[in-house]
Amino acid sequence: MRIIRQNNLFFAWLVAVVATLGSLYFSEIRGFIPCELCWFQRILMYPLSIILGIAAFLDDDKVKKYVLPLSIIGIFVSTYHYMKQKLPWLDAMQPCTKGIPCNTQYINWFGFVTIPFLALTGFVLITLFLSLKRSK
Repeated sequence: MRIIRQNNLFFAWLVAVVATLGSLYFSEIRGFIPCELCWFQRILMYPLSIILGIAAFLDDDKVKKYVLPLSIIGIFVSTYHYMKQKLPWLDAMQPCTKGIPCNTQYINWFGFVTIPFLALTGFVLITLFLSLKRSK
């Protein structure tokens, strides 16, 4: 646990990079077209790869005040998107009318792991890593 606390910026950056590369893999290699909510999640995640990378390199713990709002908003967007996929009545209230429907499940591993679930996991991990107090 001490290693994670001392390197929390690095681990948060690593999660952001994996999430960014994963989303690019799904769209550019697998050919999955992102829906509108997927784009919002990308808008929130992609900058974290750069910001957290610079912060980890410079060991700048002050970056939390810039990153945490993005990751917490990402948690809400991902949760809403995941609920639209798993709760049909929620999607019926306000269906996506442009492009790919937001309830499309390109993957459904183990019956619950979808792309918004993966994004949610990334945002939660980044938030948790940044919430850990660093002992220098």
